[in-house]
Amino acid sequence: MFTSEKGVVEEWLSEFKTLPETSLPNYATNLKDKNALVSSLYKVIQEPQSELLEPVCHQLFEFYRSGEKRLLRFTLQFLPELIWCYLAVSASRNVHSSGCIEALLLGVYNLEIVDKEGHSKVLSFTIPSLSKPSVYHEPSSIGSMALTESALSQHGLSRVVYSGPHPQREMLTAQNRFEVLTFLLLCYNAALTYMPSVSLQSLCQMCSRICVCGYPRQHIRQYKGISSRIPVSSEFMVQMLTGIYFAFYNGEWDLAQKALDDITYRAQLDLYPEPLLVANAIKASLPHGAMKSNKEGTRCIQVEITPTSSRISRNAVTSMSIRGHRWKRHEQPDNNNDTPELGNLVIPEISVTSVAGERTGNGEKGRALGEIDAQLVQGVQEAATDPRTESKGLPEIRRQRSVRKLLEDGINSPGRVQF
Repeated sequence: MFTSEKGVVEEWLSEFKTLPETSLPNYATNLKDKNALVSSLYKVIQEPQSELLEPVCHQLFEFYRSGEKRLLRFTLQFLPELIWCYLAVSASRNVHSSGCIEALLLGVYNLEIVDKEGHSKVLSFTIPSLSKPSVYHEPSSIGSMALTESALSQHGLSRVVYSGPHPQREMLTAQNRFEVLTFLLLCYNAALTYMPSVSLQSLCQMCSRICVCGYPRQHIRQYKGISSRIPVSSEFMVQMLTGIYFAFYNGEWDLAQKALDDITYRAQLDLYPEPLLVANAIKASLPHGAMKSNKEGTRCIQVEITPTSSRISRNAVTSMSIRGHRWKRHEQPDNNNDTPELGNLVIPEISVTSVAGERTGNGEKGRALGEIDAQLVQGVQEAATDPRTESKGLPEIRRQRSVRKLLEDGINSPGRVQF
């Protein structure tokens, strides 16, 4: 650690001690822009023998319990590096070197398991149903789901999973170590959207190192340092995969891909079904090419949503429109005369005389008959477009059909057709 970096950390330690409470929000706002300070703090944490490690851990804990959200997130960004340093020191049997890191991890854990009133928290999570659409899937794309008696009895019911209450811990042991670390990683994943890129990089590196240390893959990855195997739990690996999945789509594709392969490698060796299931699901959902996303841009997980079907037209075929088509005449039209058309309705033209015996031309009678049919079809279509007026239009349509029948009987009478 260089002298300049040490000076930055010492200045940060002294500045917070003399800071009044009224200036805390402004101080927290400006703190995230101090990249040199964040880099120097990472180097302090990575050196277990550093004299600045204990005051740094103490101040990070003061940030966490201050109640200021931005100071809390500032401490959370170092959580992957703190977990790795603690596990590395524990694997090397040098427990005394990790005392301040263990105290910080225990302090954050004991603060997170209780609410502001000091009561134990119970976290709940509602498992989504595949039968209901979401931003990740649509039931129609999965296939037909048979409505069995069991499915109908559970319709509308949601399954809720609860976590907690968690007991307070005074020290970390081999028995409760990963119970505490899994819960801490859960808290870190809940604030992933606020984590900077350097924190996501630290998360991916922590996952790879934990999974390959002490195994043949360590030589392939060229990780130096400890060579002892670090035991992990299945639940802890699932939480690691949750953070890695976010890192894939937020500018850390290469590191996340390497960490995913290492977690899958370790889960296969330890025969953990849950991490294998999650890891294979992530691999199946990843695009073929690397995501070239902007690290400072919008942070999200990209999904494809099936477009919704178009609305049904108001002019769709209904029972009323089918009745209208039954009125269509099937006679062949005369080729010598003009044929008026209304959509698909064709009215043949014939030479007839009126009731009074006056002769009427073929064209005039065809036009008169075409106007009558046009009015009838228009009335049917207007009645068919609006279902609310369907019942009201039935008497009018029957009357129009009766009038048309009388006209046709009178016009087509055998004694009045002119040859």
